Amino acid sequence: MKAVVTVTLKSGVLDPQGKAIQSALGSLGFDGVGSIRQGKIFEIDIAETDPARAASELKDMAEKLLANMVIENYRVELVQGMDE
Repeated sequence: MKAVVTVTLKSGVLDPQGKAIQSALGSLGFDGVGSIRQGKIFEIDIAETDPARAASELKDMAEKLLANMVIENYRVELVQGMDE
């Protein structure tokens, strides 16, 4: 089963990398960009075939390693189901 875990900064957490990207885009002529928040995407192949167990295991992975739960949120998305 394949999954995508998306990790983003919580709202209210300063994002200097996002600000730098926004500034760089402005200097390249992309003036319509209001703000940018950067994050991380993890594409994970997991051997689990049960979607509920896979989601639970991926949640544990995110909370223990992939995301800093103090300043980041995460979202787990299964992209291939049991019929794979």
